[in-house]
Amino acid sequence: MKESKVILNSIDDVKEFVSLANRCVFDIDLLSGRYAVDAKSIMGIFSLDLTKTLTLVIHDDGEKAEDFLDDIKKYIAQ
Repeated sequence: MKESKVILNSIDDVKEFVSLANRCVFDIDLLSGRYAVDAKSIMGIFSLDLTKTLTLVIHDDGEKAEDFLDDIKKYIAQ
């Protein structure tokens, strides 16, 4: 399992992020406080408070998880 912080500032960011997440065969969650949603669900993501930094949880430790992190590097909080 891998974890990172992400920021999704706009509708276009969410749409692209979901598109990238849906290419993955493993589960991906986004956490905001005590709420967790499937990162492959655009409706789920829009139910979160996008003004705050979200916690990304990737349920895989392999090379494909690293590839996904590389694909979404522009959304990773510094």
